[in-house]
Amino acid sequence: MTERPILIAQISDLHIVRPGALAYGSIDTAAAMVRCIAQLARLAPRPDLVVVSGDLTDTGLAEEYEHVKQLLAPLDMPLALIPGNHDARAPMRAAFPERAYEPGSGALNQALPVGPIDVVLLDSSVPGEPHGELGADTLRWLEATLGSSTTRPALLFLHHPPFLTGIGHMDRQNLRNAGDLAAIIRRHRRLRLIAAGHVHRATLTVIEGIAATICPAPNHAVDLDLGALRPPAFVIEPPGLHLHAWFPGADFGTVVTHFVPIGDWGGPRPFRGSGDKQP
Repeated sequence: MTERPILIAQISDLHIVRPGALAYGSIDTAAAMVRCIAQLARLAPRPDLVVVSGDLTDTGLAEEYEHVKQLLAPLDMPLALIPGNHDARAPMRAAFPERAYEPGSGALNQALPVGPIDVVLLDSSVPGEPHGELGADTLRWLEATLGSSTTRPALLFLHHPPFLTGIGHMDRQNLRNAGDLAAIIRRHRRLRLIAAGHVHRATLTVIEGIAATICPAPNHAVDLDLGALRPPAFVIEPPGLHLHAWFPGADFGTVVTHFVPIGDWGGPRPFRGSGDKQP
């Protein structure tokens, strides 16, 4: 029988506004988050960790972070949080003082052991800017963190994707120094996954031979406009989250990523009725 994997649930781009308000004047992101938390609670086995990969709030206000905390309160699972371009470091650090962020007032980086693997979380936000960049201190911290072991697999989370998606207005906001990240990855082969957010769409590619994903959002999606045919826009599509499953094995094991739709879709239902003949 296959050994139970380590399960890391990823949710992203919550865009919580002050209570009673709507994001972009039309999206109830708080209600979307309530549905997302309910979906996480239905997962069995329970995730070993839930990562929120940025844009917890829409404008980085203290009252928005308080609203996020209230909405997250029913989630009875270990939790890790990193900022996105819609967040602000100081109020986020103040709202979650119990988080194991690196000390000081700079980037909110952290590394968490989860059983036999390490979960590494990078702050790719640039204060006041929509694009992402890993600062020199963060790059040094990442080099040291990944270099601290040659035996433990590692999964890496950040907000800004370190690759192009083909959606032009989002690609202008991606990780500007993805080459610096790739150079570190080449030196530390224990990394098994690079997981981002920001684009609100389930997306997959490969970087330096490692799977790289973008997590969908629980609320709205960025318009899939690969031809620059329309102004930047959002669409309402089935919301979702990612469930990353790490399985032990050679070469630091294997990661399988599942898209989990948010909502009650019925089931599970058996493929055959009780009276059907079995093969």
